[in-house]
Order: sequence, then structure tokens, then C-alpha cells
Amino acid sequence: MAEFIRDLKRTHSCGELTAKDVSKEVVLFGWVHNRRDHGGAVFIDLRDRAGLTQVVFEADVNAELQALAHELRYEFCIGVRGKVVSRGGNVNPRLTTGQIEVHAVQGAIFNRSETPPFLVEDKIDTAEEKRLHYRYLDLRRAPLQQTLMKRSEMNAVTRQTLSRLGFLELETPFLVKYTPGGARNFLVPARLHPGKFYALAESPQLFKQLFMVAGFERYFQIVKCFRDEDLRLDRQPEFTQIDLEMSFVSQDDVFAVVEELVTALWREVLGVEIAKPFPRMRYEQSMREYGNDKPDLRFGMQHVDLTSLIAEFKGTGVPMWQSFATAAPGQIVKALKVPASANFSRTETDKLEEIAKGMGARGLARAKIGENGEWTQSPLAKSIRKEARDAINAAAGAQAGDILLFQFGKEAMVHTVLANLRLHLGKRLGLIPEYGTPDPKRSDSWRFLWVVDPPLFEYNEELKHWVAAHHAFTRPHDESLQYLETEPGKVLCYRYDLVLNGFEIGGGSIRLHDPAVQERVFAAMGISPKEAEQKFGFLLQALRFGAPPHGGIALGMDRLAFLLTGAESLRDVIPFPKTQRGTDLMTDAPGDADPEQLRELHIAVTYKPPT
Repeated sequence: MAEFIRDLKRTHSCGELTAKDVSKEVVLFGWVHNRRDHGGAVFIDLRDRAGLTQVVFEADVNAELQALAHELRYEFCIGVRGKVVSRGGNVNPRLTTGQIEVHAVQGAIFNRSETPPFLVEDKIDTAEEKRLHYRYLDLRRAPLQQTLMKRSEMNAVTRQTLSRLGFLELETPFLVKYTPGGARNFLVPARLHPGKFYALAESPQLFKQLFMVAGFERYFQIVKCFRDEDLRLDRQPEFTQIDLEMSFVSQDDVFAVVEELVTALWREVLGVEIAKPFPRMRYEQSMREYGNDKPDLRFGMQHVDLTSLIAEFKGTGVPMWQSFATAAPGQIVKALKVPASANFSRTETDKLEEIAKGMGARGLARAKIGENGEWTQSPLAKSIRKEARDAINAAAGAQAGDILLFQFGKEAMVHTVLANLRLHLGKRLGLIPEYGTPDPKRSDSWRFLWVVDPPLFEYNEELKHWVAAHHAFTRPHDESLQYLETEPGKVLCYRYDLVLNGFEIGGGSIRLHDPAVQERVFAAMGISPKEAEQKFGFLLQALRFGAPPHGGIALGMDRLAFLLTGAESLRDVIPFPKTQRGTDLMTDAPGDADPEQLRELHIAVTYKPPT
């Protein structure tokens, strides 16, 4: 075996030999994908990351090679030397190498394999837990290998594009100062400083701003970030982002760079040209029409605000269904028109109500539209007069065969309910797929959108004061500065999110580089100068030394890879992902710490597992 590797070097991959290579002597390395005996000859499909090649060990070759051929089993790691031969009329059209086969004259077994716990095939019916436990075997499967190779290509395109645009790839620390608030951090004990802790960086935010203060002007990094948050299907405790920061820029300048990068990724990885510039939508419009700040623009079904109309009819004494008509101050009434849905069964409409209740609603009012605009199969039909009904139909653009869904209550709840119903119905009606992109080579399959001008603050009901909607270092609009001390809820800012097909793929802002305005923002949040210095003193000090105007963005690399590759799960684009419970089934992490190491760190574990 050692001699084989030393004396013979791989000449080709298992996915590149074609008819033009007939008569060549080649050396291939890989794994036995399958093995067949035919009248003394042994046929195998040899696999590497590039594909499959059929290798034949003929019956009349030397005894040593015949013995090796009969010893081969599934997933053995081997090398072969042989001659490329045409398969004539016996072509395998499913393989790129299907026109040829390699007749072996020499071989070596590099390593034998135990029987794998599941087949290394493109499609397998194996529990994800088992696949994650044997992740190194799962990663031998062609779909995952192709996905991760595309991700590697994305890294290369990112570096090439940003380097061409004058960006420097610079590193920031993983071990940073722990500051309360924001995302929950992973803590790392500092052995040399008993009782003190580092935090694993949840983002390079502060350090990339310091690069701008230092005069580097254009920074980027493909960086790991860490957040100890409750996990969802689309979240991992460690994730990767493309991080950018630029000096002397406006919001438009940031958008131009990001659009150049994103269109390069789609062009180089998918071969699809995406038009620039991307459309923009104000945050207020996004919430009003779609109920969230990441609208999927591949289909319509915008929300219809009926609050003013309902108030008007209530004032003229038109009797209406009580709970629908009497929207209290601070509450809203909205409708969702479901087109051509008269064939929905009772089971399906009941399912819609279940979804609404799962989002916090007390129920879901609905009405089917008849031929003359009448409402059928609805408790509302008996309690609403024709003129009110016709006005609502007109506002919603409802026609015969449509269904109207109504929701009223607090704005946040109504938006959440209707946004989720809209996505559910988009899939039910075939307007968008369950997952993935059915035709990724079509440019109109990809609907990019910038969501801009959101509020800088949101009111925290538990804390009873204003908090930053994203972070406190975002620059307010100049015309909003007048509201900082009096009406913080009116302050809009230069924050922006990049949305694709209903997924947020990036977010950033123009930063606050003026220390005086920064202090006013902290004051609006109830953060005293002393507290601000304790938490962010190094940044505030840096801003006082001629910090330039600057801004940036972070793009989620995992999410981009998920969308670009059409993967079924976010975990499929991460080589070694965690489960929804944040565990690594392969390495059995997290695990217990050695008691001696805990003593060195002056840490005592008080948790007692339930018995």
C-alpha cells in the first residue's frame, strides 16, 4: 500500500474520464460504491467527491489482483491503476463517465470498512439523529458533498469580489468582554483571572467599527459568531456570516457593494444574472402590507387594513358582528383575501383557525364570497349590512370564489397571525414551494428586497422603557433627532435588512460616529453616562478621536448557502451542525468538565440532574 501511494500518483478524479481518454493509463483513488461479480470478473463503481467510475478486474488478470478484487467490499478505500476502455454500446447515461470503464492492472487496499450503519447513497431513509451521529459517513453522500463544494465556491467568490472592490480581510477576536443585554453569550472562564469571564463574540460589531476608526476604510471577514439562544429549525449556536464595514459611505454606497457581491455569487455559483439595483421598501409599508419586515414578494395577498372603514361604519350605526366592529383604541382590523379558494373544505378552513390560535388569536373570522358579493358560510353574514359588506369587498378587491379572513386586536398579534396565514396559504395555493426554489436558473425565482427606515427604538413592556430595536450604534435620520428626548418611538434610523424570498439574509446600518448623538441615544434608552462607559467605554472613547462616518452589514453565509444550494435543511449546508437542542451527536458535546480543571478555574457546578 505504501509503495502504491509513493510510486503512483492520482492522474484523474472519478468523475472526469470520458471517451476522449480511451487507451490512457490512469490512476484513481476512492471508495468502493458497489461491487458485482460477473463470470469471474469483478466490477466495482469507484467513488470520490467528483463522481463514479466503473472499474473492471478481469478474470484473466494475475492471481494477486484477482485475490484483491474478491476481497473488496462496500466502502473499502482503495487505489487502482488501469487502462481506459470504451464501453461501446453498453453506455451508462446516468454517469458522466458512463462511456468508459477502467480495466485494472494494479490495485491496493488503503483501508477496510466495517459495514456502515446506513447506505452512502444520494437518497436514504435514515433518521437524522443517526446521520448526525455518523456525520463523516453522511458527508460522503454526493448531495452533501456537492452542497459543501458550492459553499466553498461561495467563499472563493466572496473573497475575490470584495478584494477587487478594495476590501481588506482582517480578523477580530473571538474572546471578548462580556456585556449584559442583547443576545445571550457563551461564557469562557479566564483561568489567569479567577472569577472573571470572556464571552464568545456574538458578532464582530464593535471591532469592525474600530477598524474604521483606525483608518482601514474597507474591512471584510467570513467569520464564526456564537449565540447561546433557544434554538429553532433555522438557528445554530455557532453560525457564519460575511461581515463588512466601510468608511465615508452612505446607505446607497453600502447597497451598491452588497448588490455587487450578491449578484456575483448568483452568477458564479448558479449561472443566473440578477438585475441591479434591488428594490426598496420602507419598514412601515412592509409591516402594513405583509405583517413582517421580511416579505416574500414571489406572490401577492397583501394585508388589507380595514380599521378606518370599520370605524366609519360603526359611527353610522350599521349593526355588525360585535367583536369585529368594536376595535378598541390601539387595536386594528385587517383582512386577507384568499383568491379562488371557494373549494376549500371545512377541514382546511378550520386548519387556518388553528394556525391563528397558535399565533395568539382568539379565533379567525372568515367569509366566502358568493356570486353577487354576498358572504356565505360566515357568522358575519347575518350581522352586517349590504353597504358595509360591499365596502369591505371593494377595499379587499374580493370577487366571487374568494375567501376573506379577518383578524382584529393588538397590532403585533394581527400582523403575526396574518403574516403566517399568508405564507401557509401561499404554499397551499401553489404560489410558492414548501421549500427550496423549483427553478433556480430563472432570475425571477429570486426576489431580493431592501427593507429600510425602521424605528430606532421599541418599547419594552417588561422593562417599561425604550430599548434599541437592533443595537444602540445605529445613526438616526437627521429629521428624527428632534424626537430623541420627547417621542423616541418616532425616531427612524439608517438600518436596513436584505430580504430574499421571505428570508432575511443580511442586516446592517450606518453607524453613529458622533459621540454627542450617541450619548442622547443612550439617554433615550435610560442608560446613564456611567453605565455606557462601563459597557462600551472603549468604543465611546474611540469615537472621540476623529471617527469617520461609516456603515456596514453582515450577510448570513449559512442562509445564503441554504438558498443557493436548494438544501432541505440549514443543517445540510453546515459540515458539522448541532441539533435543535444544541448538542453534537457525533462527539457527544457538550460534556462534563474534568473536576481538576474546574478547581483550577474556581468553578463549582451546583446543578443536580433530575433523578
